[in-house]
Amino acid sequence: MMDRIYRVAKGDERFYAVERDGELRRATLRGLDIGDGYGVGDPVAGGLGAVRVLAPVRPSKMVCVGQNYRDHVVEMKKTIPDEPVLFLKPPNTVLDPGAAIRLPPGVGRVDHEAELALVIGRRAHRIARAHAWDYIFGITGVNDVTARDIQNREVQYTRAKGFDTFAPIGPCILAGAQSEPRAVEGWINHQRRQSSTTAQLIFPIDYLVEYITFVMTLEPGDIIFTGTPSGVGPLHAGDVVTVKVEGVGDLTNPVEDE
Repeated sequence: MMDRIYRVAKGDERFYAVERDGELRRATLRGLDIGDGYGVGDPVAGGLGAVRVLAPVRPSKMVCVGQNYRDHVVEMKKTIPDEPVLFLKPPNTVLDPGAAIRLPPGVGRVDHEAELALVIGRRAHRIARAHAWDYIFGITGVNDVTARDIQNREVQYTRAKGFDTFAPIGPCILAGAQSEPRAVEGWINHQRRQSSTTAQLIFPIDYLVEYITFVMTLEPGDIIFTGTPSGVGPLHAGDVVTVKVEGVGDLTNPVEDE
């Protein structure tokens, strides 16, 4: 069964909730975190309309894969990579659904990048490709916000990708998702700018898990950004940007100047 798992706030309380059969219910955890397993408890009065939706995880690290859709590689005027291109986004970039992406002063063009992300559910060290999905708790939507002018003039991506608010995540985790292709879209002000499917990934999800966990151990709650399709473009103050991942829902954030 696939559930939508939300992390929410109601007053001063923060908790996980499960959306099942159109009803939002409190999650009962079987361990310290949602990745340890969960049950379904009492209904949340008022449903999603009565809570504030938070980023569904607070990862210790976010491992990102660049240049993983052929059409995006072409629009960036790069060559198809022989191996996955990896970089990290720091935890300070995590942003809740509905919170504002802040454009830093003086950095030039800042772009949206709609992506499907993997949420790790078990400690993963050198996992064989055939077992990759055993370590994936679910999928979510992410926006790999990028200071494009900085990225284009620097070799490393850390500064371009690492500003506060540059990693909206959510709105939920689709738990139990498997390897079937998922549609990924990016929308600006109700106009679709990006549209593809994970069937178009250069390096597929199971391969990415094997490749990344050979390098570093992933902990429960860590995230893998799987790459963005073509259609990336600049954000401006006053814009509203939405990432749509099939089965997950809409991750929407306004944009404002810092």
